[in-house]
Amino acid sequence: MGNIVAIVGRPNVGKSTFFNRLIQRREAITDAVSGVTRDRHYGKSEWNGQEFTLIDTGGYVKGSDDIFEAEIDKQVELAIDEADAIIFMVDVEAGITGMDEDVAKLLRKVKKPIFLVINKVDNSKRNADAVEFYALGLGDYYTIASINGSGTGELLDDLVKALPEKEETEEDELPRFAVVGRPNAGKSSFINALIGEDRYIVTDIAGTTRDSIDTKYNRFGFDFNLVDTAGIRRKTKVKDDLEFYSVMRSVRAIEHCDVAILVIDATRGFEGQDQNIFWLAVKNKKGVVILVNKWDLVEKDTKTTKEFETIIRRQIEPFTDVPIVFISALTKQRIFKAIETSVTVYNSRKNRISTSKLNETMLDIVTNNPPPAYKGKFVKIKFCTQLPTPTPQFAFFCNLPQYVKDPYKRYLENRMRDIFDFNGVPIIIYFRKK
Repeated sequence: MGNIVAIVGRPNVGKSTFFNRLIQRREAITDAVSGVTRDRHYGKSEWNGQEFTLIDTGGYVKGSDDIFEAEIDKQVELAIDEADAIIFMVDVEAGITGMDEDVAKLLRKVKKPIFLVINKVDNSKRNADAVEFYALGLGDYYTIASINGSGTGELLDDLVKALPEKEETEEDELPRFAVVGRPNAGKSSFINALIGEDRYIVTDIAGTTRDSIDTKYNRFGFDFNLVDTAGIRRKTKVKDDLEFYSVMRSVRAIEHCDVAILVIDATRGFEGQDQNIFWLAVKNKKGVVILVNKWDLVEKDTKTTKEFETIIRRQIEPFTDVPIVFISALTKQRIFKAIETSVTVYNSRKNRISTSKLNETMLDIVTNNPPPAYKGKFVKIKFCTQLPTPTPQFAFFCNLPQYVKDPYKRYLENRMRDIFDFNGVPIIIYFRKK
């Protein structure tokens, strides 16, 4: 399971710069091209081999700089409820403001690890100015300059040490399906259609969070656990359906599942938020099934399933090998198909290909279409094998791994998808020195 770290603080203290620095370091390496939307407010980060999900709450406050304090209080309360650790960022240039004091007051009551981070400290005078932040009553602080990254190393060292150890709950062998998506896409209706009024509930197993419940179902001849993000008790403090809130919930559920069932609203199309949730599932190496809900409300002459599907696949490039099922939770149309598809994806994710079969198939392909020469040097691939990881990952051994570029990796991935069944499952290919 992953941990969630939330960055809180008033606008313009540099939260986003800090956030981008932390997730970019990793994203830039893994996929500079995957067309992920730019305005992400959450992403995966990693330090000293420990991964965590980072959420920049600032990205969710809409409006001008003099945002109502209430809005920020709401963000902070949500972060307190949902995150495993909190980074509270302040700005040394501005000193302590009334808003900072409000946030500190909320945080002082909290039992979770809180990191007071003073940004824009880039010279010794500012270092001396930072002392005034002791007055917030949060104890020691960290000084950083997020624009050039100085001071972040020390902060991250302590942050990952403070994150709770997540126990791996492996005792349950049933597939875990998380129903995720934007507010109002129809997650609850889908779950109700699935369970029916008679609710085939066997047991409730407490999930990772206090109130994300895994429910065991037996429907349509399948046994599975449902990680439900829709029907989870709404926090009384959060009256309205904040994007941020649903994001927190999706992050939690995705970390805690095998297959993410992404429900989108056919009448609104595949929007930025849907894309973000999709990429989060892919980054976490989870299986994905996209359900286009409310298909009964779409004028069929204007959009056929084929066209609609093409539009979605264009938006999720380069990972387009994902099942898309058109459903109506209201009329229960294709609900069974949705679960059947999820089970298939779950099984594909556990797919293991024998080394002999893999080499027999892939080395032929490589011989017929080798990687392009780079600077006059030829890459020779000698051997490949599936790694003993819980999700499909493969290593190809060759003489010059550094010269194999992304397009060729994608070519191999697509050929593997054609031959072996990895529909809906992210696969990772590594090139290693023989």
